[in-house]
Amino acid sequence: MDPKRIKSIIESAILDSIVDVEGDGTHFQVVVVSSEFVGKGLLEQHQIVYKALGGFMNNIHALSLRTYTPEQWRRMK
Repeated sequence: MDPKRIKSIIESAILDSIVDVEGDGTHFQVVVVSSEFVGKGLLEQHQIVYKALGGFMNNIHALSLRTYTPEQWRRMK
């Protein structure tokens, strides 16, 4: 699977998100920043991304996922 395709899928499902995807076709590192994560725990945040990917997860062997609220992302920068 192409990293650009994963980025597009996540951005379409999680509006107003910032998404960065790197990978080799089966192993991916994904960063997602969204206000949708505010007030949610890490597990809930990851579930939102997994839900966005849906059936495409079958084509992904390994996914390293980092999720941030916009405020957390600003503090990191």
